[in-house]
Amino acid sequence: MVRGDQIYVMRPLMGMDGVYEHHGIDCGDGTVIHYSKRGDEPTIARTSHEVFSWNRPVFVKQYTTAYMPDVVVERAESRLGERRYDLMNNNCEHFATWCKVGRNESKQLTEYGLDVRRLDPFASRQWIREAEEGDPMKAIALYNQAMGNLTVTQNQLQAQYNQAQDQVLTWHRTADLALKQGREDLARAALERKVKFKREAEKIQNQLAQLIETQETLKRNTTSLRQKLV
Repeated sequence: MVRGDQIYVMRPLMGMDGVYEHHGIDCGDGTVIHYSKRGDEPTIARTSHEVFSWNRPVFVKQYTTAYMPDVVVERAESRLGERRYDLMNNNCEHFATWCKVGRNESKQLTEYGLDVRRLDPFASRQWIREAEEGDPMKAIALYNQAMGNLTVTQNQLQAQYNQAQDQVLTWHRTADLALKQGREDLARAALERKVKFKREAEKIQNQLAQLIETQETLKRNTTSLRQKLV
């Protein structure tokens, strides 16, 4: 284990040993930054290895591509004191994976079948076409359902866009550090990643624009239908 590693230990749950993974970031100085549950509520804190591990074996999460160690620790330090723990959206693995590779993901939730399903951003367009061929009351009900769906999807897309933008900035920072260390190969690879995420951000931005257009269409159609019922 070295500075910047994403590490984890197997923790017990409800009396059963080794049920789930508890993740953190190794700072390389005998401390780990992780979501600690020692206080009144879970808080991102820097603790000793002993406090993190509970004297259990510590494992390293392996990635083919990840941020440079200094960047990983810098990202972890930027969230010290945070108290926004959420099992489904912001648990210890979400945090550590975000620090290491910039993705707010929890593989455990996916494996347990608990990952939040990604909705089809534009499924509501089909609902619009189907509703327009039916009776107004049913159409309004479908429109309301579609608006709820689109709101959830918009929030998801916005989170993905913010994450892609964060990746752009972090890979730019990684390239700068690599150049200062004379590692042109790492700098080149980092800039390639930056370009990749910049394109991804632009793609998501276009999806958001289409989604907003769909929302406006829904609003216009709903207003028109309500007027017919008056």
